[in-house]
Amino acid sequence: MNDDATTPFRCRSRTLDFSLGAKVMGILNTTPDSFHDGGTLASSSGGLDLERALERARRMLREGADILDIGGESTRPGAETVGTPEEIRRTAPLIRLLRRETDAVISIDTYKAEVAEAALEAGADLVNDISGFSFDGAMAGVCRRYGAAAVLMHTAVRPAEMQWSTGTTEGEGDIVRSVREFLAEAVRRAEDAGVPDTIVDPGFGFGKSVRENFELLRRLGELRAAGRPILAGLSRKSFLGKVSVPEGEAALPTGERLPATISAETLALVQGADIIRAHDVREARACVMVVRAMREGAG
Repeated sequence: MNDDATTPFRCRSRTLDFSLGAKVMGILNTTPDSFHDGGTLASSSGGLDLERALERARRMLREGADILDIGGESTRPGAETVGTPEEIRRTAPLIRLLRRETDAVISIDTYKAEVAEAALEAGADLVNDISGFSFDGAMAGVCRRYGAAAVLMHTAVRPAEMQWSTGTTEGEGDIVRSVREFLAEAVRRAEDAGVPDTIVDPGFGFGKSVRENFELLRRLGELRAAGRPILAGLSRKSFLGKVSVPEGEAALPTGERLPATISAETLALVQGADIIRAHDVREARACVMVVRAMREGAG
């Protein structure tokens, strides 16, 4: 396993060099129901418009994405499960086309081993598993066989069952400790299975209260105890919309959450995030550059 931030992080035949600064993961959802961009890549017949998806990916790369994260099933709270064949149909053809024209790291956002395997066959380098290898017991073996790295995220329940809280409530428990322990166990499972490299993700917005999300953001650096790079996925999450308006008012819709997202992504970088997962790549890249300039100026 790669425990040294100065050592390039392996994603099959590709690498991410965190010694050069934080990376940006661009979100590319091929779903009709994702919370922010669902349905935006649909064809006139209702299926995926591959050319439109390719152009979206190309724009993200031009704007500075280091990783493209392709997802075929929404993981928003209450989302319905998508069948494995349909999820593969939404993702593998796009990954295959992208692999022909870019050397950027390509990630498959799935918790299903069969979907991950189809994506890796198509040319993906990284598996982004919201369950930290806890939903599908075959996932670690797939990553090992293909030499793929993995993002291990914390979530308490499946998206269809997701509610606001993980069970910790105001004044009780410690969300950071709970997440840290979950991720440490996920990393151990990956190591035992022979997965070559892992990244940890606290799972902002996944079954967590507003307070818990901000506690995780404030103490993000404590996840460094796992010895792994940290991914922060804050982009346009609902807890940001809730605090961006006066108390008692309705939360901002996703289309109005970009200023709060930029603020939260900057804070995450200051607290030690190595990867920012974002819908808005250009803005996330600017956050990375500003924090880098601050640190270099301070040095």
